[in-house]
Amino acid sequence: MTDSLCDVGLVGLGVMGKNFALNMADKGVRVGVYNRTTEKTRRFIREEVNGRPITPGYSIKEFADTLKSPKTVLIFVPAGDAVDEVIGELPDVIGPGDLVVDCGNSHFKDTDRREERLREKGILFLGMGVSGGESGARHGPSLMPGGSEEGYTRIRSILEASAARVNGEPCVAYLGPRSAGHYVKMVHNGIEYGIMQLIAETYDLLSRGPGFDAERLSSIYEKWNRGELQGYLIEITAQVLARKDDRTGRPLVDMIMDRARQKGTGKWASMDAMELQNPVPTIDAAVTMRNLSDYQADRRKASEVLQGPSRTSIAHPESLPDGLQKGLFAAVLLTYAQGMSLLRQASLRYEYGLDMEAVARIWRGGCIIRAGVLEDIREAFRAQPGLDNMVLSPHVVEKLSACQQDLRGVVSAGVELGIPVPGHMSALAYYDAYRSLRLPANLIMAQRDYFGAHRYERIDDEGTFHTEWNS
Repeated sequence: MTDSLCDVGLVGLGVMGKNFALNMADKGVRVGVYNRTTEKTRRFIREEVNGRPITPGYSIKEFADTLKSPKTVLIFVPAGDAVDEVIGELPDVIGPGDLVVDCGNSHFKDTDRREERLREKGILFLGMGVSGGESGARHGPSLMPGGSEEGYTRIRSILEASAARVNGEPCVAYLGPRSAGHYVKMVHNGIEYGIMQLIAETYDLLSRGPGFDAERLSSIYEKWNRGELQGYLIEITAQVLARKDDRTGRPLVDMIMDRARQKGTGKWASMDAMELQNPVPTIDAAVTMRNLSDYQADRRKASEVLQGPSRTSIAHPESLPDGLQKGLFAAVLLTYAQGMSLLRQASLRYEYGLDMEAVARIWRGGCIIRAGVLEDIREAFRAQPGLDNMVLSPHVVEKLSACQQDLRGVVSAGVELGIPVPGHMSALAYYDAYRSLRLPANLIMAQRDYFGAHRYERIDDEGTFHTEWNS
């Protein structure tokens, strides 16, 4: 009887859940599945299982009874109340020593709360980030688990078999206690926001500057994907730009409304960076621009009355893509640096004990921000595990030095043409501020002391001081 029971259970047969169930089953894992909507379970079994070792449960108890002990349950439901509802039901059908894994984009503080709640019942808990979208879930995502190390050890072989692989290495690693996994996924998504904004800015410059059409733009990004910028987001940008609209025959991208939606993970990364006083300006800019894109009526009015620069064209349009390619690479590298710096700071504050080299390693395949440059990032942290910021790695210094002037060119082009490039601007400001021996914060402290007696520190003496500025 035990031999016929399932190795793992999965709750939630939405896009991610059903594809991850099929992924595990294809690796020889026996999977029990359950969805609150019974018809969705029946349709999945009828249309997609096709003889795979997947067993349905049509009630939470029937589902739990399909699992061998100790039981492992993966939750693939939308983040928020739905996760709490499932977790609220599970203690009726599982018990001490069993394992629950939240595979959604949960806020890390919710994960801490849930881990504590289940620990009181003797139930092990993992919060696991899953990146790669529908295709990744089906064929191999990047997996970011944190929480119970005992729980991870129990399902390690299943996760390694199901994860993406790069050079034979699975894109999964135990990241640390409590909410470490979901925190890493949150920062992953923040970096994703930043890179998407940067790519969109180069598209805007090439489209509105020299007036390149979508077909030509597609070929430019396809070429970029064969160089230092090689990565999933560049790859799909080329494909998006090449797609024609079935209705009109025009490039489909031209028919899509310029209103960017978001689910909040980038905003969460930006907010916690503020809390930790760790600068992530490019992620901040990306979140801001998604918000600004929603002000369509206001932008329409402003476009009719606010003046821009007199120059509206590029002097040498054929040379623009090469400069943009190098400038974009510098900005992307600086966005990764901001995210990794936030992870370093969070690891210290929340006592995650993150291995930064392992984070870079598991991001190389399966996930949305996978890119060739992650090999360089991994090497930077492997060579210097205690590196505070990867921009200080000799290899990264060399790469940034080679293209920082091109980043300045991107910003200059945007300013001259009146085309917003806040992502590139913020990345350049981050670079210049980080390399500045002295910043104008001394004036800010003098101002604060003037109006609020907040005191300041001197460069030639220890302690804090106050000046009666009006005397």
